[in-house]
Amino acid sequence: MKIGLIVLPRWMRRVVQVGFLILFLWMVLVSWAPTEGVPSGWLKAFFLADPLLLVLTGVAARALPPLFLWSLVSIVVTMLFGRIFCGWVCPLGTVHSLAGWAFDKVQSRAKRRDAYSPWQKAKYYVLAAGLAMALFGGHWISLFDPLVLLYRTTATAIYPAFQWAVEETAHSVFQADPHVGPVVLGPVQIGPWHLTSLTEPVYQFFRDHVFSLPRQAFLGAGLVWLVFGLMVAANGYRRRFWCRYLCPLGALLGLLGRWPMLRRQVTAEGCNQCGLCLTACHGASASEAGQTWRPSECLMCLNCSAQCVRESCCFRLVSLPWKKQPPLESVGLSRRGLVWSALGGLLALAGLRATPQGRAKHYYHPHLIRPPGARPEPEFLARCTGCALCMKVCPTGGLQPAITEAGLEGIFTPRLVPLIGHCDYNCTACGHVCPTEAIRPLSLEEKHQFKIGLAAFDPSRCIPYVYGRNCIVCEEHCPVPEKAIYCVPQEIMLRTGQFQTVQLPRVDPNRCIGCGVCEHVCPLDDQPGIRVLSTNEIRHPRHQPIPPEIPSHEQLPYR
Repeated sequence: MKIGLIVLPRWMRRVVQVGFLILFLWMVLVSWAPTEGVPSGWLKAFFLADPLLLVLTGVAARALPPLFLWSLVSIVVTMLFGRIFCGWVCPLGTVHSLAGWAFDKVQSRAKRRDAYSPWQKAKYYVLAAGLAMALFGGHWISLFDPLVLLYRTTATAIYPAFQWAVEETAHSVFQADPHVGPVVLGPVQIGPWHLTSLTEPVYQFFRDHVFSLPRQAFLGAGLVWLVFGLMVAANGYRRRFWCRYLCPLGALLGLLGRWPMLRRQVTAEGCNQCGLCLTACHGASASEAGQTWRPSECLMCLNCSAQCVRESCCFRLVSLPWKKQPPLESVGLSRRGLVWSALGGLLALAGLRATPQGRAKHYYHPHLIRPPGARPEPEFLARCTGCALCMKVCPTGGLQPAITEAGLEGIFTPRLVPLIGHCDYNCTACGHVCPTEAIRPLSLEEKHQFKIGLAAFDPSRCIPYVYGRNCIVCEEHCPVPEKAIYCVPQEIMLRTGQFQTVQLPRVDPNRCIGCGVCEHVCPLDDQPGIRVLSTNEIRHPRHQPIPPEIPSHEQLPYR
């Protein structure tokens, strides 16, 4: 029984879309570590409503963070009303809609009839491959989740680029301000004019309220820009190309929304097969004009009903969607295709783990320093989405995307780069914002005991060892209360034949937690005299060559 006729103006969807996009971007901007306490849990709200992350994390990690149960709301809404999330909520979908509209305006092309293409099945096979990988602990497909992809792009590429543009513009104006003299208009004198009087307030606003760190930058930003640029450019070929052909979240929602209660209905006597509904359809959910409709491909944009001049196309709520309703076109997936996709996913996972980096139990990259609270590497990779939320909130900018250090399976996952920024001794932000708990939330006391690496001096670079001059910068900045870096006096002979006492710094492995402050503040910033490597990290017992029960530094002989 029909219980309602859905009539919504087109501008309402656009307002909702833009509203969610602005909310998403605002949450990126306000993602930083607070001076006191822990970051708000609302920073990961979009990820908690993502059903794909719920499924992948549950299957790959055999565990489910409790907060992910919020995504059940998205699942129920999709089963009842179709892919409303894709057409109304998804911020990346809004970006693609804007890009498709812009391409149509720039190219001045006529209204295109985007009918359904069998290639739109590709996203379902991508999803099948991702689920097969998840069965064996592979979380790699989450890199292509639209929310993860857009957040990573915004946080590591768009945001730093915008910050650079604002800072460089303000600096250039400040350096080249022409200081225009007073302008005399009759009896009135206006000026003198200074461009900095206009630019400095704007710059100070962004510096104090928008930019969490000065000149924040991330490794691999060029690769992120390339992927995002190709995705946006594909809209010039087909509107919402990513959503139609590749999006794994769209595929999952399409399967969940195969029998929605909100359905498109066309009156046979009113439809003249004009094809205007095909012209307006963002998801290409119909093969031809008229009655055909695939709810799995429909983005619920309602453009077809708004475009129909004969008012023969509308959306209605039905009470029992599986009884006495017009037939719906299925996706048409083949069992053979699903099997081959699953086998392809397993083959891809085997290839990812055929490298030394993929064998986390046997090989440790010396520069792969995970943030404090990170789970053991196999479990970490089974949870981490590479969303970059932890990198965005890092107060020093030290958390950077891994490119090759963790292998292809670990690309864009977080690692600490002490040369760029150290791990703040009193910060636990990364663990509290991680949506999948790949980084466990730690208390401050737990953080102070969590070893992520071990510092070591390079006698060929350290100033006291090489040049015979005192330098205790690393010891002064060591945040450990008992000081993990100490100095041993040593007499050396100068070229004049005289003797001089030099303080040679050492590292106490029992107290060093690998925070990287020493490497970050070393005066030799090109290649520091002290470096932090992943040695002795607490995550892997096998990766701790220096057991904690060795004698303290007072009992160690000088070497």
